[in-house]
Amino acid sequence: MSSKVWLWAVLGFIVLFGLTLVGSYNGLVSSNQAVDNAWGNIQADLQRRYDLIPNLVNTVKGYAKHESSVLEEVTRLRSQWGEAHTTDEQVKAANNLEGALGRLMVVVEKYPDLKANENFLRLQDELAGTENRIAVARMRYNQAVQDYNVKVQSFPSNLMASLGGFKVRDSYFKAEQEAQEAPKVQF
Repeated sequence: MSSKVWLWAVLGFIVLFGLTLVGSYNGLVSSNQAVDNAWGNIQADLQRRYDLIPNLVNTVKGYAKHESSVLEEVTRLRSQWGEAHTTDEQVKAANNLEGALGRLMVVVEKYPDLKANENFLRLQDELAGTENRIAVARMRYNQAVQDYNVKVQSFPSNLMASLGGFKVRDSYFKAEQEAQEAPKVQF
């Protein structure tokens, strides 16, 4: 073969390799942004829950004055979520708040008049809808993290990941250990 053919072959390989790296880099950037977007969606839903809680607590307070420990715990955990800065702190605070809201709903079962109160029912429906939105957002976030991690670890995008400083994310949204057991509801 002539040197021209070899030159064109090498040049073609370099161009193809360069295009592969550019595509890998763009895919990594896109996946990284998808993870950040999914986390932003979780934060929006958690903020919605955070904003609903004072109304729910105040409604329950009117009926359940002697159940103050549960109400204080919900309020304290709501504050913890508001003060959380890192993803891990927010995940832990959100899970703790979710458990406290479950205990609050058990308290509500003791007050038939409260369960029939229109404002409370509306708030309860809003909170249930928000919890469903949070669950869906968590699943989408975990899927985005998984897709991103696969790209960071797969060939040939792993070459671009190491050159571009893309790292595997360990920030899956996981349930707390207490969530592994069914809650005990007692009347």
